[in-house]
Amino acid sequence: MQQLLWWAFTLRIALCDCHNERANEGFKRGKSLYKVSQLGQLPEHIRETSGLVLGKTPNTFWTHNDSGNPPELYEVTQKGEVISTLKLPHLKNTDWEDLAKDDRGNFYIADIGNNQNRRQDLQIYKVNQQDAQLTETIRLKYADQKTYPPVPNDRNFDCEAVTWHQGSLYLFSKNRSKTNRFVKLYAVSDTAGNYEIAPRDSVYSKAMVTAADISPDGKTLALLTYGKVLLFDISEGVNFQKPLLCIKVAKGQTEALAFVNATDFVITNEGKGKVYLVKKKKN
Repeated sequence: MQQLLWWAFTLRIALCDCHNERANEGFKRGKSLYKVSQLGQLPEHIRETSGLVLGKTPNTFWTHNDSGNPPELYEVTQKGEVISTLKLPHLKNTDWEDLAKDDRGNFYIADIGNNQNRRQDLQIYKVNQQDAQLTETIRLKYADQKTYPPVPNDRNFDCEAVTWHQGSLYLFSKNRSKTNRFVKLYAVSDTAGNYEIAPRDSVYSKAMVTAADISPDGKTLALLTYGKVLLFDISEGVNFQKPLLCIKVAKGQTEALAFVNATDFVITNEGKGKVYLVKKKKN
């Protein structure tokens, strides 16, 4: 049965397209503008890769595994080779789902995976890259969630995509409803504390959002889904008001994304551990 479900999931990703996003939100087709190529393969112990940020150079990245795995960050090359491991034994990997980094080098580990929408201990760890013992905790709850869990068709409180921008962390919901296909945008301060956050915006996406990043120039937001990447112009603020492109990538259970420059980004898929470059073609 599990194998059958896996094949059904894989087929659904392979057959996905951007029709609904284009019809509902005005995205333009982006597949023909980009080339997707495999760069490398992560080792077996990082096959559950779920978060990704740029390393010291455009050729290196930091990543981590999701729930049930050791609390560690791994520095890897584009080929998937491990350069170093940052062990964080003072933290717990309840359900790490994404990774962000600010302009001062701090990591933000999003321990906010919430598949059943019942967790009340959501937190983001702020880790000093130079001294990992200097860890702060950003605790949060969603102001619009009243029951734990809500009824199945209202389960839109699992945010597995987080990115940092100008002093704030932005969270994007992975909507599990079969009828309400809207992704919610939340924002929270990047300083330690207890926060109750309300949605700021929403956008239609037929596929569930699994990762997010903002380009180094601060102009473009990318949301990764199973099978597609959605790009937004955020030059006037982080919101969904200016949808740009929907790019079909269809590379399995993709759950991590990081920009390498203003236009190109790397994605990884969970389970297979493959590393892909999505590069904009030259005119």
